Amino acid sequence: MMEREDFDGQLEDGDGTEEMYERLSITVDRGQEPLRIDKFLQNRMENATRNKIQQAIELGHVVVNGQRVKSNYKIRPADHIIFYSESTAESFEVVPEELELDIRFEDSDVIIINKKPGMVVHPGCGNYRGTLVNGIAWHLKQQQPDLTEHELPRFGLVHRIDKNTSGLLLVAKTEKASLDLANQFFEHTVDRKYMALVWGDLEQDEGTIIGHVGRHQRFRKIMDVYPDGEHGKEAVTHYSVLERFKYVTLVECRLETGRTHQIRVHMQHIGHPLFNDDTYGGDRIVKGTIFSKYKSFVENCFALCPRHALHAQTLGFTHPRSRERIFFTSGMPDDMQAVITKWRTYVSSRNLE
Repeated sequence: MMEREDFDGQLEDGDGTEEMYERLSITVDRGQEPLRIDKFLQNRMENATRNKIQQAIELGHVVVNGQRVKSNYKIRPADHIIFYSESTAESFEVVPEELELDIRFEDSDVIIINKKPGMVVHPGCGNYRGTLVNGIAWHLKQQQPDLTEHELPRFGLVHRIDKNTSGLLLVAKTEKASLDLANQFFEHTVDRKYMALVWGDLEQDEGTIIGHVGRHQRFRKIMDVYPDGEHGKEAVTHYSVLERFKYVTLVECRLETGRTHQIRVHMQHIGHPLFNDDTYGGDRIVKGTIFSKYKSFVENCFALCPRHALHAQTLGFTHPRSRERIFFTSGMPDDMQAVITKWRTYVSSRNLE
């Protein structure tokens, strides 16, 4: 008997990056004869063509026993197959909308966008309009105004960042570029550095956080860190201290993997949640004094930066066509810079350094 279920799990997402939803989960029957996986899935997925399934396999959206496979892979009894999709269980149509986009680079293969905080990347439940994807669709339509909405050029988000995270986002404009870039993320050859303001004074100037990241067992909208092998997927974050402000610390985080909320949940795990992160406990006074003046100061800082203090500052990858290694950098956004300046002034004025 074959087990089948729809599931709302997610494939790695950078810090919200590369959200891929688990659409089909199958455990192969013991009596199953060897069969190419593309043929196997075509027989079991309604309205799915073999070509589309092969494209999904090439993009890494199909994994067997936790590993990517090729279309000619022959399934075996007890194989566990997961088919991922970019969409949730709810279907929706992307409507092009004229939105302000900070495009840092564009050619025939890729677009680099500096996303502002507060903008949702992809349409989903409760956010069908006003997302970055809606804006990209409009932008591409202006390049070819005679096309209908159904004829718009396809583009792919090869990674994502959270709504309230600012910074650089890479978009592929062709399927070939999408496949190449997705593979670079899978192989961990993409350079990504984030600036984060975290609570507390870290003991070491640099370090590495290793811990599987997966959905919280009770609260499914948030993530948690689990011991190796128990739950979730491997996650590795390297950090280095840039500046200390006694009660908070500015750090640079380099992602080796890209899991949902990875930096946010990893920093909480070691006792240093991101400043003003209302999901992982950073929207309260974690370190400092009990005096009312200090409380007022922190509240003023929260008002200056009304979101978790995380910025995707650096992005480096191999161009899918030229094979040239290219890098992009985004300066610190105004809200985070204002808070950092305020903490710097606070510390120096009180000789707390």
